[in-house]
Amino acid sequence: MKTPLTARASATAPDLSPDPDPTDPSRRSLLRVAGMGALTATAFALSTGLAPSALAAPLGRNKDEPDDELTVATSVAQLMGWRAKKIDDGTVVQLLGHATPGDGAARLVRFDAKSTAAANGGTVLAPIGAAGPGRWHTLHTGTADFRWFGIFGTDAPTGSADEALDALVDDPTVSRIEAHTDLNFVRRHTYTRSHLELDFGGRTITTEGIERNSHDNPFGAVMFFQGTVTDVTQQRTLAETMPDQRDVFEVADSSAFAVGDWWTVQVDPRPGGGRDERELQRLVQVTEVVDAAHVRVDYRNGWELAPGRVLEWRKVVPVEQVHVRNMTFIGAGPYDGPLNGELPDDREHTGSHPVAYEFAVRCDVSDVHGSRTWWPVIMRRWNTFFATERCSVANPPTVFYGGAGYLTQQIYCLYGRIADCRSHNARHLNDLTASAYCLVENCHGDGDDQGGNPFTTHGQYEHDLVFQGNSGLMDIANSGAQWGISAKRITVKGHVASWFTVSTQITDLTLEDVHVVARSTFDQQGSLTVNADGVQMRGCTASFFAVAQRSSLSKRPNVIEDCHFSLPVGSVLHQTPVANPVHFVRTGFTGFDGTVLRGAGPVTFTDCTFVGSTDEAAPAAPALVGSADVTISGGTLTGTGIRLSGVRDQRLTVRGAKISGTTTAGALVSRAAGPGTVQVDLRGATLAASGTTAHVALAGTDALTAVGTRFSGGRYDLAPTTRVLQSGCVEQGVDRTGFPEGDHVLVTDSLAL
Repeated sequence: MKTPLTARASATAPDLSPDPDPTDPSRRSLLRVAGMGALTATAFALSTGLAPSALAAPLGRNKDEPDDELTVATSVAQLMGWRAKKIDDGTVVQLLGHATPGDGAARLVRFDAKSTAAANGGTVLAPIGAAGPGRWHTLHTGTADFRWFGIFGTDAPTGSADEALDALVDDPTVSRIEAHTDLNFVRRHTYTRSHLELDFGGRTITTEGIERNSHDNPFGAVMFFQGTVTDVTQQRTLAETMPDQRDVFEVADSSAFAVGDWWTVQVDPRPGGGRDERELQRLVQVTEVVDAAHVRVDYRNGWELAPGRVLEWRKVVPVEQVHVRNMTFIGAGPYDGPLNGELPDDREHTGSHPVAYEFAVRCDVSDVHGSRTWWPVIMRRWNTFFATERCSVANPPTVFYGGAGYLTQQIYCLYGRIADCRSHNARHLNDLTASAYCLVENCHGDGDDQGGNPFTTHGQYEHDLVFQGNSGLMDIANSGAQWGISAKRITVKGHVASWFTVSTQITDLTLEDVHVVARSTFDQQGSLTVNADGVQMRGCTASFFAVAQRSSLSKRPNVIEDCHFSLPVGSVLHQTPVANPVHFVRTGFTGFDGTVLRGAGPVTFTDCTFVGSTDEAAPAAPALVGSADVTISGGTLTGTGIRLSGVRDQRLTVRGAKISGTTTAGALVSRAAGPGTVQVDLRGATLAASGTTAHVALAGTDALTAVGTRFSGGRYDLAPTTRVLQSGCVEQGVDRTGFPEGDHVLVTDSLAL
């Protein structure tokens, strides 16, 4: 005795009489609901794109009134058990579940008597034993569910989640795919469709038994969304200079371009540069056809290109608006292998990661958390307009194998936002390679002691990148000469790290509120190194700090202001190659003991403070300075001094500054034994020497000019041939034994007390 499910909108009692044939969807199996026919017709219209007027045509009925009956099946097995020949075309059934009512797979299905679509166990079902036409099609409004395929966890048959994923992604009527249980995938999928959202509901995704990846293939993800590359190409040799910030590009024939088209554009390798050294590699959209040989695109070039360089254009059809959200992903084992990046490492074939994009536009990833993943959790190349938000990576199998152990890598990417992300014991949290106009904010990496720095760029001519409110080791443009070790207009604000190096060919670097804190487990010096090519720093701190120079493209000054550096003894502050002027403003230095400034370029200190030693019994060594022109304006030097190296002719100007104490050289201002001639100019300065310390110690035909300067204590140590001009000075308790006499010495309006 079978009790059919029935209901009525009226008070009429349901018909509970026996059903002689359970495979016949007769009226005894009908759930009657007044107006339900109109509801199901509406659902069908939404899923198939029918115009509202099409709702006037009944589904499988020939009457001019709403259908008031809806057939109910308790499971897929019951539905598929009904004989196709007894099912009216257009019959709509409420399926209550996959295996049992309420198991989460409930949905409406409609019978299409003419359909021969391949059954997939979820959105398309075929009656059992039906050799010909006749299929049940799921009615939906664009949202689909893995449970429709009978998948309720990782114990589902091997490969079933992959088959369901293929069926849903390949169905153009599906725009959103949801998972409500854990899933296990065993295949690496490549898709070319657009306008799709995959939401895994925060569930755990595994890849036990996944097929092997090909060699060196970070795009062998579980889901790889790839645009289509066409065979439409052009090459154009630049007829004129293409300056920085130009958005009008030369083309061979603009008739091949239309507004809205997407193209990749790249320049030939830089003459005399590395193998992969190109200043331009972008996926851009045409916004205007200017004339026969020019188009405007949605990108302003970041590097000047000389006439004769070659632009290579290729038309593509990108995937657009494919978003992946809300999953915890566990990479496939084995996890043990070579410890230090040695090759070969078979884990590049067996490891897994969730998602990759190539030739993609407006494709976002959010709330994806990877653990033990091999290649980057989110891999991107040739992406434009994207966001990666609230994602993380933890404990990848290696941080030494090149390209492995990342949260996200972006190659040739534009207009990206990476926000609120984390990395734990990983190689990189974020890698921007040959990318531009991207923002990285509120991202934090920990466990970076073993060779992984969370924030990096390759140095393949990245430009206009902003890092804000992040923490973790950072290096910019530091992957090697193969890529160019160059970047431009990089801004870092509110960053905390224990190691920070930005000393390669980085032009117009801006650092604000950056703090490098020494850490015993990694860099005990807390190192910060910058390139003197338009660098500007404000409010930064570090222990070891150095200015280097490897490029000279900027038009703006190198200014370091309102900073503080706790220098290790004998560290190099100003490296040999530095030829550009460097200006320190209101900056404090402690540990100014034997500090070395080797570069020949001008160095200016304005209102800065220098502390060497506060214990006169253990004096500090003076700073050894090689600059041709050093200016100290205002500020104080306590327990330290300046020693000019004499490697070249040099001039030291001290205006309004106070120098006090003693040094290991026995002088506050002195020179070494180099061949150059030294000139010291003291104006409005105050020198207070301890004990027998010399205020100034010069040799040969060096020159001393002292105007309006106060000397107290100590002595002079000037060679008899030293040229001296002293005017308006005050000496108090100074031993003048070492002060020269003769026609080369002029003293006026000075007072000795």
